[in-house]
Amino acid sequence: MMSLGRFLALAVVFAFFAVAVEGGKFYSSRNLENIARQSAVYAVAALGMTMVIIAGGIDLSAGSMIALAAVASAWVLNLQTPMPTNEGGGQSIYLVDEWPRLVPILAVTAAVLAGTLAGLVNGLLIVGLRLVPFIVTLGTMLVFRGLAKGIARDRDIYPPDDSWIFTILDPTITSPDASRRSMIVPPGVWMVIVAAIVAGLLLRYTRLGRHIFAIGSNEQTARLCGVPVEWTKLVVYMLAGFFSGLAAILLFADIRIGQPTAAVAYELSIIAAVVIGGGSLMGGEGSILGSIIGALMITILYMGGKQMGWEQWVQDAAIGAIIIAAVTLDRVRHRSTQ
Repeated sequence: MMSLGRFLALAVVFAFFAVAVEGGKFYSSRNLENIARQSAVYAVAALGMTMVIIAGGIDLSAGSMIALAAVASAWVLNLQTPMPTNEGGGQSIYLVDEWPRLVPILAVTAAVLAGTLAGLVNGLLIVGLRLVPFIVTLGTMLVFRGLAKGIARDRDIYPPDDSWIFTILDPTITSPDASRRSMIVPPGVWMVIVAAIVAGLLLRYTRLGRHIFAIGSNEQTARLCGVPVEWTKLVVYMLAGFFSGLAAILLFADIRIGQPTAAVAYELSIIAAVVIGGGSLMGGEGSILGSIIGALMITILYMGGKQMGWEQWVQDAAIGAIIIAAVTLDRVRHRSTQ
């Protein structure tokens, strides 16, 4: 029933812009593909945030983890090696030009590894020092952003633009390549779909998933029932970092540069997607499907507002109002069940 209600809310928001935007542009196949592409980064990062919030935690460092992972990927793609010339001098060539398949794979691995390690740091600080997740991730938000700037030496990294990584989110509907059009949606969107299915199955059908819900519902009771609370929290924050690493790959594919200042305040939109999708900031509640719906709703609001000529502050205010409404409904529902 909750998922049905989220779907209906999404349908109402979409229908509003479908009618309000002139010329039927909003529900054109090209715009629908753009909605899927633009929501991909929020959606995949929201998978990890969903687990964190269900477990009763919060992660304010998500945007900084995405930036750090994207910079790590760009740094690997930008690696160069000296090449001697016949005149006795030398010049540098990109390693990706020598190994066009291997180096991009290493770049993707670097992004996922950087995100996962950042999540591990969050988990170790929260579990090991017994600190409040809000305080820990507020601090690591600055630490990870600083590391991203340090790796990039406080400037953007511009790797070669001919890597297959940059085709992950390229449009398929308008592509002149017939084989690409047959994909229906870009590979990056398919990646989000597969990741969402795996995350949903993990939460619903595995012991880890049951432990995550148990900790969020009542941590002390879960501990008394034999749930490994500390280990579960550690895994949850590592998974949040892993999905942030995946989100970084999509962001990097979209903007095509390693930008240490990228993804600023993304954590707010990611948390908003989870809350709008039914995740409770009190813990113990949430769903992968709901978070995907929340990410789509935020993207539709941004894109629809832009196509209607809304100013940025109007779009931000609309999304803020929806978040407040979602949290209010959650509190009212909790009070009615007590």
